[in-house]
Amino acid sequence: MSARTGRDRGAVELRSVTKRYGDENVVDAVSLTVRAGEFFSLLGPSGSGKTTTLMMIAGFTAVDGGAILIDGVDIARTPPQRRGLGMVFQNYAVFPHMNVFDNIAFPLRARRIAGAEVETQVARALELVQLQRHATKFARELSGGQQQRVAIARAIVYSPPVVLMDEPLGALDKNLRYDMQSEIKDIQRRLGMTVVYVTHDQEEALNMSDRIAILDRGRVAQVGAPGEVYEQPANRFVAQFLGEANLVAGTVQRNGDAGLRFAAAGGLSVAVRDQPGFGPGSAAVLFVRPEKVVLGDVADAPLSGEVRRSDFLGSVIRYRVACDDTVLTVDVANAAHLRRPRLGERVGLRWLPDDATLLPAAG
Repeated sequence: MSARTGRDRGAVELRSVTKRYGDENVVDAVSLTVRAGEFFSLLGPSGSGKTTTLMMIAGFTAVDGGAILIDGVDIARTPPQRRGLGMVFQNYAVFPHMNVFDNIAFPLRARRIAGAEVETQVARALELVQLQRHATKFARELSGGQQQRVAIARAIVYSPPVVLMDEPLGALDKNLRYDMQSEIKDIQRRLGMTVVYVTHDQEEALNMSDRIAILDRGRVAQVGAPGEVYEQPANRFVAQFLGEANLVAGTVQRNGDAGLRFAAAGGLSVAVRDQPGFGPGSAAVLFVRPEKVVLGDVADAPLSGEVRRSDFLGSVIRYRVACDDTVLTVDVANAAHLRRPRLGERVGLRWLPDDATLLPAAG
């Protein structure tokens, strides 16, 4: 396989890409830029437009508006077989009548590549996906994870500039899915290839991606690195979609000479850091992740509340703590040295100023 599989080619740009079904825009003027060699995920709930967007890049779904550029060339009207992109589907799409070698060799032979070169490129692909010993096996003799490796090898064997993946791990069990995440990411890094990856699994996207585009009802809600979209969501939708979130509606108030405070209708009141766009009198939503909230003694904390619920989730204990009329979620690591508060016990709560963010009241 070519050393130019990525890094210096494979940039993808979507300019106001639109897809309509009837009167509905299922993809609504989506504009995105994917850098060459980047692992870029399209993340969103069912119906958000992520798979339709991927299928338009692949050429399997027609574009109703906008442009799709690969390395600066608009391919929106180019037939899929002439786009030269790799594709990995959720259902593997491994040919059952072919063995592993012939499955991987299929796109090379379709391009009329000579026999010796086929042998060389398939051998390299087999090594990348660690299937050297399975080259003569048929699909029925392979596990689900091995079939997915075949599909990945077939997608990358001819060194495409971009590989598209449509929820490729959705059919695998949790432990195997995590192992395959690591393998796919390792292959992507070694080849430097551009990957556009569709998933509805938040943890998968956060674990694998260089950047993530979060889609909501056909539109881009936010684009950013995993840490950015998780820690600094653009709105309530992103905050809630990416995991557990404390979201409290209220008003920003002046805190004397000490800056600003946030006051909720239920009585909760905390100091907040200054943020652009939020001043005294602004309606806002206070956002803080449950794992950022620290439980402690009432006397030493700016907030206090009563433990109303405790849920054992394995690696964490999740508490629901009522502060006046506001119930906050708190995740505490399941560590032997930490004391677990009892139901009905009053506890203190605190978090670092940078761990709380104000979000727009609407959206």
